Amino acid sequence: MTKGNSWPTWSQLALPLSLCFMALILATMPELKDNLDWSRVDIEQGQYWRLVTGHLLHTNSYHLWMNLGGLWLIFGLHQPYYGDRTIWLVTLAMMLIISTGIYVWVADTWRYVGLSGLLHGLFTWGALLDIKCQWRSGWLLLAGVIAKVSWENVVGANASTTALIDSRIAVESHLLGVIAALVLFLLFQLTNYWRNCRLANR
Repeated sequence: MTKGNSWPTWSQLALPLSLCFMALILATMPELKDNLDWSRVDIEQGQYWRLVTGHLLHTNSYHLWMNLGGLWLIFGLHQPYYGDRTIWLVTLAMMLIISTGIYVWVADTWRYVGLSGLLHGLFTWGALLDIKCQWRSGWLLLAGVIAKVSWENVVGANASTTALIDSRIAVESHLLGVIAALVLFLLFQLTNYWRNCRLANR
C-alpha cells in the first residue's frame, strides 16, 4: 500500500474526475446508450469508439454508483501514481485491451458496459507499482485481486450483486483488466530497461 499520501493535487484528481464526469453525464442521456455501448455487431461494422465508450456506460444507478465508489477507493489507495501522463495512457490502453479481449475470447458476449474491468486493471497497476517501490503490501494486494478474479471466473459472480445491477456480471472483464495491467507493466519495465541500456552504451 502506498504510504505518506498528502492532499491530492489537481493533476492527480484529473483522471478520476474525468471518468466520473463522463460516466455521470452519459447516465443522464440514456438515448445515447445504443450508440456508445460495447456491441459486438456494431464493432464488427467499424464503430470502434465503442471499445472505449462502453466502459463509461452502466446498466442502472446501482451499477454506476458502485463503480464510481470503487474508482475513488482505488484512487485513495494509490493516489501518488495518478500525477503524470502515464496513468492516462495506461487507462486508455487497458480499455482497449479489455474490450478487444472480450471480443476475441468471450464469444457469447454481445453487449457490455461498465467500469469494473478497468477498475480491476487500475487496482492491479497500483499494486504492481507498490511492489516496484518495495512496499510488501503490494504483494498482498496483487495476490488478493488474482484470487478474486480466479474465484469468480471459476465459481461465478455474486448473485446479489447480479440482481442489484440487473445484468450478468462480466467477470471475464475483471480477469482481462488484471491481465492488461500485468502486460502493460511488463512492457513499461522492458521499455525503461532498453532505454537505460542505450543510454549506458553511449
